Amino acid sequence: MLGLLALWGMLGLGASLGWWPAASWWTMGGVLLVMALLDGLRVARRPTPSVHRQLADTWPIGVERQVTLTLETASHRQPLDVFDLHPGGWTMQGLPRALELLPGESASFDYHLCAHERGDFRFDGVQLLLHSPWRLWRQSRIAGAAQKVRVFPNFAPLARFAMFSAEQASRLVGAHVKRRRGEGTDFHQMREYRIGDSLRQIDWKATARARRLISREYQDEKNQQLVLMLDTGRRLMARDGSLAHFDHVLDASLVVAYLALRQGDAVGLHATGGASAWVPPRRGVGTIDELLRASYALQPQPVATDFLAAATELSLRQRRRALVMLVTNLRDEDMDDLLAAVGMLRKRHLVCVASLREDSLDTALGEDVSDLPGAIRAGAAARYLEQRRAAHEALRSHGVMVLDVACQELAASLVDKYLAVKRDGLL
Repeated sequence: MLGLLALWGMLGLGASLGWWPAASWWTMGGVLLVMALLDGLRVARRPTPSVHRQLADTWPIGVERQVTLTLETASHRQPLDVFDLHPGGWTMQGLPRALELLPGESASFDYHLCAHERGDFRFDGVQLLLHSPWRLWRQSRIAGAAQKVRVFPNFAPLARFAMFSAEQASRLVGAHVKRRRGEGTDFHQMREYRIGDSLRQIDWKATARARRLISREYQDEKNQQLVLMLDTGRRLMARDGSLAHFDHVLDASLVVAYLALRQGDAVGLHATGGASAWVPPRRGVGTIDELLRASYALQPQPVATDFLAAATELSLRQRRRALVMLVTNLRDEDMDDLLAAVGMLRKRHLVCVASLREDSLDTALGEDVSDLPGAIRAGAAARYLEQRRAAHEALRSHGVMVLDVACQELAASLVDKYLAVKRDGLL
């Protein structure tokens, strides 16, 4: 259309200079108008191609997934451009796409999306730009049905762990599993005495009957309780890479929850600070689905977390003794409130505080200092980390287990601490 209009303009310029009669310019304009009206009418009367979108109902955050679009037209050859109206802010590859549909035949293509936030999202439809037969017009239409998807924490590691034993899965996340023999609180089996068994393991009645030394072997107690207490306040809004700290917290929490469920323990969830959620401790690997449903839409909010109120609420809800793992980003200004909260929890529960550390702090300390701004930045980071260590020591002096970890170390550290608690019989 633009090319024809440009040609018509050149004819008008020639007519104004007397190169040819002005009537020819008007005649050409009339022909162009008729062509445009006819071509526009033809594309307007064509039916909208049918579009079907194929995608999963649930997506893991930070993982690229494939979407398939299938288009079909009824009776006319139809060139068009396709763009799927996917949720905004997602990383996309493979759109828009130019296609030419043949009558009675379908055309399919794939493109890829990666979600960077959890929660409920919507695909509104598929935008089609239909080209008219003479390519004078393009008409925009929306086709296909809207679809809803839910973006969950990254559950790919959980699917991988299902193929391994609890001990092997613990090693996969980087936990340092220490093997033991003959310890624990629950009776496991009777077996022959082995070098290294303690005398208190020997069952003298069974030894007399068998006429050889028989030892009792014990295993870690099962049916204990683990409560994951997650801070959803402003401290977890910081980002390392493409994911917020809270997304790393959820991924790591699901890993330790899955392994605890595999060990026969009950796992619960208490989210507090901004958005809130409560899942009472339950046993069985199927509990992981309930934890996923309860947590996938949680988002940290720009509010200060009231740790004392959260501890009071948890104390009222969780009456049985449990290992409470509080995951937050501890600052020295939070100490008074947090000390009161853990003091309340420790009356009945075993408390572990996991404090996330921003990668930027380690980066600032590791950089070479060559100017005054760099020296100020390194000095500020060192001072902040020293205040952070003092806050952690204050908690340890009150009998609280403290983990000071970066995001990528969180899953392994939580699993390590959980296994150490089980190994030492602290619950």
